[in-house]
Amino acid sequence: METPLGSEKAKGLAVDFRKVNDAYDVAEELGFEKLSEKAIKEYYSHAVLYRHKKTGAEIMSLSNSDENKAFGIVFSTPPRDSSGEPHIFEHSVLCGSRKYPVKEPFVELLKGSFYTYLNAFTCPDRTCYPVASTNVKDFYNLVDVYLDAVFFPKCVEDIQIFQQEGWHYELNDPAEDISIKGVVYSEMKGNYSQPDLLVQYVARKALFPDTIYSLDSGGDPKVIPQLTFEQFKEYHNKYYKPSNAKIWFYGDDDPNERLRILAAYLDQFELDSTETSKVQYQKVFKTPKRITEKYSVGGHGDFAKKYMIYLSWLLSEEMLDVETELKLYVLDHLLLGTPASSLRKILLESGLGDDIIGNGIEDEYPQHIFAVGMKGLSKDDVRKVEELIVKTFKSLAEEGFKLDAVEASMNTIEFSLRENNSGSFPRGLSLMLRSINKWIYGKDPFEPLLYEEPLLNLKSYISREGPKAVFSPLIEKFFLNNSHCVTVEMEPDPDKASRDEADQNELLKKLKASMTEEEVAELARATKELRLKQETPDSPEALRCIPKLSLEDIPKKPIHIPTTIEDVNGVKVLKHNLFTNNIVYLEVVFDMSPLKQELLQLVPLFCQCLLEMGTKDMDFVQLNHLIGRKTGGIDICPFVASKIGKKSDLCSYIIVHGKALSERVEDLFNLINCILQEVEFKEKQRFKQFVAQSRAEMETQIKGSGSSIAATRINAKLNVAGWIDEQISGISYLEFLQNLEKKVDDDWDKISISLEEIRKSLLSRNGCIINMTSDKENLMAATKYLSNFVDSLPTTFAVNTSWESVLSPGNEAIVIPTQVNYVVKAANIYESGYQFHGSVYVISNYVDTTWLWDRLRTSGGAYGGECGLNAHSGVFSYSSYRDPNLLKTLDVYDGTANFLRELELDDDSLTKAIIGAIRDLEGYQLPDAKGYSSLLWYLTGVTEEYREKRHEEVLSTIVKDFKEFADAIEAVKDKWVVVAVASPSDVALANEQRPGFFDVKKIREVS
Repeated sequence: METPLGSEKAKGLAVDFRKVNDAYDVAEELGFEKLSEKAIKEYYSHAVLYRHKKTGAEIMSLSNSDENKAFGIVFSTPPRDSSGEPHIFEHSVLCGSRKYPVKEPFVELLKGSFYTYLNAFTCPDRTCYPVASTNVKDFYNLVDVYLDAVFFPKCVEDIQIFQQEGWHYELNDPAEDISIKGVVYSEMKGNYSQPDLLVQYVARKALFPDTIYSLDSGGDPKVIPQLTFEQFKEYHNKYYKPSNAKIWFYGDDDPNERLRILAAYLDQFELDSTETSKVQYQKVFKTPKRITEKYSVGGHGDFAKKYMIYLSWLLSEEMLDVETELKLYVLDHLLLGTPASSLRKILLESGLGDDIIGNGIEDEYPQHIFAVGMKGLSKDDVRKVEELIVKTFKSLAEEGFKLDAVEASMNTIEFSLRENNSGSFPRGLSLMLRSINKWIYGKDPFEPLLYEEPLLNLKSYISREGPKAVFSPLIEKFFLNNSHCVTVEMEPDPDKASRDEADQNELLKKLKASMTEEEVAELARATKELRLKQETPDSPEALRCIPKLSLEDIPKKPIHIPTTIEDVNGVKVLKHNLFTNNIVYLEVVFDMSPLKQELLQLVPLFCQCLLEMGTKDMDFVQLNHLIGRKTGGIDICPFVASKIGKKSDLCSYIIVHGKALSERVEDLFNLINCILQEVEFKEKQRFKQFVAQSRAEMETQIKGSGSSIAATRINAKLNVAGWIDEQISGISYLEFLQNLEKKVDDDWDKISISLEEIRKSLLSRNGCIINMTSDKENLMAATKYLSNFVDSLPTTFAVNTSWESVLSPGNEAIVIPTQVNYVVKAANIYESGYQFHGSVYVISNYVDTTWLWDRLRTSGGAYGGECGLNAHSGVFSYSSYRDPNLLKTLDVYDGTANFLRELELDDDSLTKAIIGAIRDLEGYQLPDAKGYSSLLWYLTGVTEEYREKRHEEVLSTIVKDFKEFADAIEAVKDKWVVVAVASPSDVALANEQRPGFFDVKKIREVS
């Protein structure tokens, strides 16, 4: 692959160096010294590293033509214990500051900023505060709010912020039991309910016993209540200062203005030379360690195959050089990166376990680690997996990797580096995170961005010496001869969740029993006082301090995506002329409506078979390597949705996604054709593996993404598209997989025939749609290959089938072993006469960031909550995430109509809600995402005229629309359906308080 620097296409990305040069003079005037500068040709950027003379703060300023401007300030924040101090502080600093003394400036920005990213996150040894926006005025507003928040937060003076975001004892009535609430507390209870995350915590603690990395910076729920407010305040004084900060700017804004904004804040501080962020290196073990832990499982059935094993290695005594890092990233891809990767393939084909766990290479510590394991094991097979991993490493060290495997991995990594496609995450922040991995430890921040030379050196070395000379020594050094290895065995315990809950309840009962009547009364009073503060909104006068945009600052029309529609030999072809850096993005769409209903649940497995089974001439490994060598990747998945405004009119498709450099487009079409038409459904054992793997992934999803599972389930009760989606991605699909797993051996011939029948039903030129995104020249050049591909498709005339099914509409609780709940409530408001109007997006945005934020998160302790309308189906839904409540949350949902009726909305608040709605509808997208969005609009009936009308309705929203929407949701008050993913005890209590409210659904063998 070649970087198209200097090409005509790249000229649009050139930097205005006059701005860069002017910045040097301004920098001196503002008190900054230039430490280093480089042209980052890999990302068309000019980068300057500055140091603020007075404080020692360091700033990386990257100038380029990317309109998606990015900023981040990162502090080294080593934890003192596992009380979650860094994490609670990350939440708390955004709850008001000196310049912006309102309850939550962060939420005010959520309401009415045009951000493309707005968040904060805690890492093992650092805390990051990143923002991004395409609007320069908005961007500088965000930067200013964040700088004031981190340097001058209210939380160090206000214990109630600490209680709200971290933890507090809650007592609503002296006669009730005490509970523990807090946003971070609920978030981490959710994390500790997920076995795949829990095993990582256990391993990391053992892998780094002598350093801060043995602690959980996010917070262990059992330890969080030990953190005091006094300790919390000390933390800010120690770590949140310019001398401990790394600051990042990226984009097409004025580099001088960046420095002016920073100087206004940094000049208020002095140099603090107290060392706060010394790099901690773990000394290497002389012998490996082994740990056994128990974890909670639930449901009903046999837990004999719920054991897990997880092996992790510390890879070095100190930080690795960039050349070794790149070799390890390629080795990681060779081992685990694709289904054909050596270690992944061997483990999955062993039949010992259900799925892989572990992330392979992890680089967010000063010393890299590598982790891999399996779940879904019997007790007797735990050691066998460990032995198989070691045996595989020995074999690979002795025999080496095949050349085509190495070429595929090298091309995949190089394609990813050059494409720089970070999805919805801003590119500038993606580069910041890459740079900070070295910079935070005092190393060169430029080095992680400069991949060309290390990549060229590695390619030359492989070409000269062969792959074995590169990778076998790495395997021997980092795995086979590395004594710093921790093995964690996780044993299933169906009683652990109930024991843990009983233990906590007992502690809280003892706490209350130890309190005097006056202390109990004082706790109840403090609980009431905190809730009153949480639920009392800021005055309009107070909110005027928050910088904001006006309606004149946002686009008057929706984003236009250039689209032409052509007919190529009877197939509709959508083309999008967009600059894509010499990459062609392709979607091939096949109509799923001819498929028989009884074959529907096999569709996800059918998609996996196409990518992970072989042909007559190639096994799946050879095919996978060919895809890796010739393209940027191919994927296949189903897509199901209601058409716009029509409950019963649905669209259902199989979509093949692919991408390749323009000179490889012929290869891309040929490989997609090969996958679709030549793959043979003959490998029973591989299919059994797919079923077990998919079942294990679904079980994990129930615990980690309960809101998504509940929403999918509830939509299946309300419309046909929702029912189909649930059949192939929800609880029904999990139950199908659990049953299918037992039948594969006996029914394989029937299953194989069914897979072939799916192919014959779907693979047809009739109803096929092709979507292509690239620049005009590349689209033109691809025409010949496109035509040949279309001609190769069979022509069949299948009859569409009818899928008129929904699940029974009753309330349902899906019980699992969890410490938090996920609560969803929904109804179809079209059925009661509501006519879609764009104002619903404004209303939902406002309700999310006021009523639901205050009641569910701020005072309720949930990690999150939201509401919204699916304009296609008419389903309006509420959902909560990592929620300590259940019925209380439903009461909040039910209070929405009254909230809207009683609402007094000033012009500023309405404007912010409108801007937020436009942002959500017309968010920034990279070119490939724009092309794909245009395709989905075409499939679901969303026209340009519809989008323009919707845009106008959003902009013209008035207070009256809020009142009328209250009537719309009140009109369906008898039609609401509730689905919750929740703990057995919370569901039992709910049914005790409201007899028969939930039908209880237990999922077999959920871990």
